[in-house]
Amino acid sequence: MPEPVPPSRRHHRPALPGDQAIVSLAGGVDPSAVQEAAHAAASALVHGARSAQDAEVTRRVVRLAQDEGLEVIADLWADAPADSLAGALWRLYVLRTWVHRQPVAVSRQYAEGRRHAPVLEVVAGVADPPGPQEVASVVDAVLTGVAEGDFAVTLERAAAFCRVLAIGRAHHADSSWIAPEDDAGAALTRSAARLVRTAEQLEHVAVRWRAGELG
Repeated sequence: MPEPVPPSRRHHRPALPGDQAIVSLAGGVDPSAVQEAAHAAASALVHGARSAQDAEVTRRVVRLAQDEGLEVIADLWADAPADSLAGALWRLYVLRTWVHRQPVAVSRQYAEGRRHAPVLEVVAGVADPPGPQEVASVVDAVLTGVAEGDFAVTLERAAAFCRVLAIGRAHHADSSWIAPEDDAGAALTRSAARLVRTAEQLEHVAVRWRAGELG
């Protein structure tokens, strides 16, 4: 978790739509109020950042979990419905945090997955060869898409990335060096299934966004 930003630096940092809702309303005790706050913060962040068309605001969107702490975002968005804007943002920030923390393992699994899913690899858009820096860069690019470009395409790109990773993890779990009863193999299989589920959820939100169902 990053160190607190000194007041002098915070003063010069451009405000990001949704920041105050995230910081001040996270951890509320009223579930309905928390859900309403989650929706309001997510909507403000996405629509505000997209209308701002400011490079520094876009950078802050990408680094929100890194700068404010994933725990703060979790307080507000972790329990949001999976098919909501808040739920989608939560999954994108968890994905970025995980990839940045384990870029070597993720890049190996992605490299394995891309061998079996060439079409999905194109959608995900990871540079070739997919090393640690390349997989970290693509999740940053995905979150850049929250503020710029087609948001539905951004969600689909993240979903494709998750699916390629899931395939790679599943193949690692089936590798001959992992015994069937090995806990590591079982954990990889479970996590691959969760990645597929995350991909499905992001794809569903993309459909809802295109249909104009998300405020």
